[in-house]
Amino acid sequence: MAEQNALKRNVLSAQVDLSKFNFDDSVFEKATDEEKKQQDVMSESTTFFKDGMKKLMKNPLAVGSIIVLIIVMSVIIVAPHIVPYSYSQIISVNGKRDKTAKNLKPFEYSENELEYIAEGGEVFPHIMGTDAQCRDYFIRVVYGTRVSLAVGLFASILVLIIGLLYGSISGYMGGKVDLIMQRIVDIIYSLPDMLVIILLSVVLNETLGEKLEGTSFQSLGVNMISLFIVYGLLYWVSMSRLVRGQILTIKNNEYVLAAKATGAKSGRIIAKHIIPNCISVIIISTALQIPSAIFTESYLSFIGLGVQAPMPSLGSLANTAREGLQSYPYKLIFPAVVICLIVLSLNLLGDGLRDAFDPKLKK
Repeated sequence: MAEQNALKRNVLSAQVDLSKFNFDDSVFEKATDEEKKQQDVMSESTTFFKDGMKKLMKNPLAVGSIIVLIIVMSVIIVAPHIVPYSYSQIISVNGKRDKTAKNLKPFEYSENELEYIAEGGEVFPHIMGTDAQCRDYFIRVVYGTRVSLAVGLFASILVLIIGLLYGSISGYMGGKVDLIMQRIVDIIYSLPDMLVIILLSVVLNETLGEKLEGTSFQSLGVNMISLFIVYGLLYWVSMSRLVRGQILTIKNNEYVLAAKATGAKSGRIIAKHIIPNCISVIIISTALQIPSAIFTESYLSFIGLGVQAPMPSLGSLANTAREGLQSYPYKLIFPAVVICLIVLSLNLLGDGLRDAFDPKLKK
């Protein structure tokens, strides 16, 4: 046996010059397509996130949505540094307010601006015209998009945090704890969200209206604060049920039982073993929650329950544009098109994330 092991070591350590041998090509056969695919799978080393991103980049609708969102984000970030107007600033020429710059059409100049240009001055064009208050409409749409996106992102993060914590505890604990927590969810489902927002707006306006003056929350107003409160109270229930359903199917797997056997605490098991295996559902639900929050904010602003004037949002701009719809239809078209682009892009991106990260949808 010792001689055989020594012979094997000598053979493995020997350096053979293959150029001395003449191989016949006819002896070898070409690999089949199935063998090539198997070799590719065996040779690749990837992670769940990388694999999902590769699939996402192969989806043309998702890629187009990402491009549209990047363009929108670039415009709302860069435009305020280029356009010499603010969302509440009345247009002025030579330091004087220009009352002739009312309801101008896109790329149209007022009488005072034309005189100033004739004298050799320079005036930044009104890309989307002006409104009835002689304010540049383009910069108001830009700030309105900022507000709508910020509200959508903040509300989605709030829903994610509350829904993830609540659903994780309910699904992992099970038994009576899960039963009681789910009955609370059923009660919350029965509450009319719009009525709660209106009631909270009235109550907060009476209690916090004067206290908000001079603070950073004054520009948002009590209506937006009530919207955030309602999102924290009501809108997280769908996320919690999705997370609970995933945890109920995962918590009895072998690796979770092994973690329990080693004495791991419940919090560590949820954070290290269960939540990472629910990440696809969490990403998809959060991506689809953002357009829903933006649409809700736009709708509330449209009916007068949005941000505090003069701070614009896309919904409030569309609501204001109704007054002169026949004479100035472009005032409604611009914010409506931006809302459609953002909501449609986020919905298509959410569908693309679902197709890419959901393991049950693999071809």
